[in-house]
Amino acid sequence: MTPQERRRQLVGIGLRMFVERPVGDLSVDEVAAAAGVSRGLLFHYFPTKTDYHRAVVAAAGRRVRRNVAPDDGVVGEAAVRQVVERFLDQVERRREWYVALVRGRTELSRAAPDDPMETVTEFVADLACRELALPASARPAARGWVAYLEDRALQWSALPERERSAGRDDLVAHCVSALAVLTATDEIRGGVS
Repeated sequence: MTPQERRRQLVGIGLRMFVERPVGDLSVDEVAAAAGVSRGLLFHYFPTKTDYHRAVVAAAGRRVRRNVAPDDGVVGEAAVRQVVERFLDQVERRREWYVALVRGRTELSRAAPDDPMETVTEFVADLACRELALPASARPAARGWVAYLEDRALQWSALPERERSAGRDDLVAHCVSALAVLTATDEIRGGVS
């Protein structure tokens, strides 16, 4: 394998194991054994256990970002709606995995100041601002909305299936409207801050 292929393999094994346990509990020895390599070779690609864990969480974040991105050509509020729908689908389909991702993100935040899942927040906030033609001053509110969307998705996905399907359209509409409410401040409209 090329170095890039080996690195991807090791991260992929970590992603599969990540579903079963928090990222902090991922054993590099188990990952190395599953890959058929030595622990030392794993540390050749990832200098520390934390570096490896961060690479796994970052890969999980990239996966979420790909899964929630709107289709090419979908713009404006329709793009935001599609992101909300796909975010709900992602969390519903893989709730345990997503909860593990949130826990892993929290664990790693204590170990290092930068959050490897920041890419998802940035991606969704940037998309919302761009698609709704929001000014730069709306960015903090859009970032807060991403956290709100994540919380609502996690709460909703814990409901019994009958309740989820009955309330899904209302939840999507609510989350899209919440973005408009959060970003509709006097400062954003050009008024007094």
